[in-house]
Amino acid sequence: MITGLIRLTRWRDHLPFTLPATLLGVNMALTATEQTPDARIILVLLANTGAVTFAFMVNDIEDAPDDARDPARAAQNAITSGLITPRLGWFASVSVGLLALLFFAGVNAITLLTGTLTVSLGGLYSWRKVRLKALPVIDVIAHVLMLSSLLFLAGYFAYSSTPGAAWWVALGVGFISAYGQLYNQLRDYDMDQAAGLRNTAYLLGRTRTQWAMYASLGLAAFCLGISVLLGLWPLWLGFVGLGLLPILLIFKTANDMRGTTAIDATGQLQLGAMLLASAIMIIWLVVIIMV
Repeated sequence: MITGLIRLTRWRDHLPFTLPATLLGVNMALTATEQTPDARIILVLLANTGAVTFAFMVNDIEDAPDDARDPARAAQNAITSGLITPRLGWFASVSVGLLALLFFAGVNAITLLTGTLTVSLGGLYSWRKVRLKALPVIDVIAHVLMLSSLLFLAGYFAYSSTPGAAWWVALGVGFISAYGQLYNQLRDYDMDQAAGLRNTAYLLGRTRTQWAMYASLGLAAFCLGISVLLGLWPLWLGFVGLGLLPILLIFKTANDMRGTTAIDATGQLQLGAMLLASAIMIIWLVVIIMV
């Protein structure tokens, strides 16, 4: 049972982006307001992790019938593999969601509001009575909010209620998430069609989905570039990034973040890119603490 509950959290799938997205918001707010980190950073990290874990747990519970169609995905799903029952899965996921809200409440009111939206979208995204993931365009917007932009904003709001130019960063990480969602939909295209899922990839078709995926990366680079020009990032951080760039090659594999065969070169770099981002954010935080 314990093994099944741990597998249901799918922590390996989301911690690589939950951690850097949250720390990015925290670091930017601390730098902008010249504050030092306190217990709020722990609370918001636990809160965002819990909110995303909740979303992934609900996704696996509700997607169990679809995952059963594919032996590989069925083996990874704690429900279809028989490790836990859907009833236990729902109890565990709701408990994690409520715990996340408790952590958000421990930060401040605006972070709680942001976190409540994240948890709500996490449930509605996969819950079959609503299933935002089956609504073209809305599926991408929901994914962008709950798995990137809101995580960044929760981290930022932990220390400042006025993001100002940091909205460019929230938009940039959102476009990175849009790339990830379109990539996943393109990878799972045949299976999603067989399951009757009418998402954005279904609306666009394979070719246009791929172009939209690459366009999202381009827009992300544009938004983050604007944030650099606006002085939101310490200049020394660029040299840190260049020094850690080999991480991309060290962790380049034939598989993507989910562990399935990558559909293109960007998929092979996903894990390395997330680890690189995490390393940069941790170093930035350490410098803030030391200075």
